[in-house]
Parts: sequence; structure tokens; C-alpha cells
Amino acid sequence: MAPAKKSATPAAAPAAIGATPGEAATPAYWADACKHLMRKDRVMKRLIPQFGDARLQTRGDAFVTLARSIVGQQISVKAAQTVWDRFSLLLPVVQPAALLRLKVDDMRAAGLSARKVDYLVDLALHFDDGRLHVMDWASMDDEAIIQELVAIRGIGRWTAEMFLIFHLMRPNVLPLDDVGLINGISQNYFSGDPVSRSDAREVAEAWKPWCSVATWYIWRSLDPLPVTY
Repeated sequence: MAPAKKSATPAAAPAAIGATPGEAATPAYWADACKHLMRKDRVMKRLIPQFGDARLQTRGDAFVTLARSIVGQQISVKAAQTVWDRFSLLLPVVQPAALLRLKVDDMRAAGLSARKVDYLVDLALHFDDGRLHVMDWASMDDEAIIQELVAIRGIGRWTAEMFLIFHLMRPNVLPLDDVGLINGISQNYFSGDPVSRSDAREVAEAWKPWCSVATWYIWRSLDPLPVTY
């Protein structure tokens, strides 16, 4: 594998507030980002105060976050939680080596499709044999991490971008493939008219370097319940 591309800005992986193992953590940059967005963008000036102290949170580890994203593909949030609960009961701890010891029939009985079983095994193999530069992610730029993740079966660019936002808490991710973001921009900036990717990029110019934060508030404008992974 080619050497991982390093970020020109080492601060790309920000510190978290209240980050203890197993507990939710929030980005240290959040307050500064909100001030910037409210100063630069009329919609953000209206949206951000509506949600008080609510903010992006992450919990768990990288493998669990990606495994949950695979389990939840193309099914409802409720169904995904049910399948995840059944699947996780098969494991003493949700870790790559433990998953690789599971029987396919047991995973299928938990509600996983054959394709998702394949995806989860490939994910576990990538972690187990060191194909992912997990310890280097803090100093790698967003695109380099995306390229590592999309090499895993079942993980596309959207999933990788969600991982950047919700697990690594990268501040400037703009997930243009996200239907909620496009719909939210349509409703908040274009009175519900159709929005192109180009339109979305133009709106997001005012959000930089805090596109992840603005995206989170756009999502909240559609669904007031914060998303966690």
C-alpha cells in the first residue's frame, strides 16, 4: 500500500470534551464553529440558537462504529438496532478477532443478510491484519482516510464521510451524497426548490472551515433528535 497522505494541518483531529472510554465526547471546537457560522450565514444565525447545548457526540471505537454502519444499511433505524442487539450478543466483546471466530449461520440467524456477513468479515480482516492505518488517522487528511475506508467491502464514500464526522469529529466534511443535507439546504435556503450539488457547494462556501458543524445543524432542522454513532 502506498504511504498514507499526511495532513498539512495537524489540528485536523481535534480534542474532545469529556472524552473518556465508552462515554460520549463532543468536539472542543464546537463553540468557535458556531460563532463563525452565525456571523457568516443568516440561516445558521437562526438555526443554531434553536438547539441550545445539543451538539455532535461520538462514542465507541472505530471498528464498532463502522460495523454498526454496515448493519444499518438499507433498513430502518429501529430494525438496525434490533439486528445489532442480536448480533452483539454473539460476541463477548465487539472486536475484529472475536467476529472472525463467529459462524456464518449464527450471524445469519441474528438477522444479517449474506452480503452483510461478507461485509463485516471483510471489515474485521482489514482491522485484524493491519491494512488500516488506525494509529495514523489523527495525522492523515480526510481524503486519505476515505480512500482507506472505501477499500473495505460495503463501505462507500457516504459511510466514510459519516465516520469522519461522527467518529473522528473532523470539522470540515461536506457529505454531498447525503439526502438529508441536500433536502435541508433546499428547505432552508431555496424555499423547497430542487438543489444541485453545485448549489450545495455554493451555500457551503460560507460554512468553511466548519462544514461538519453546519451539516449537523441542517440535519437537526429536519429531525430535532441528534444522531449518534
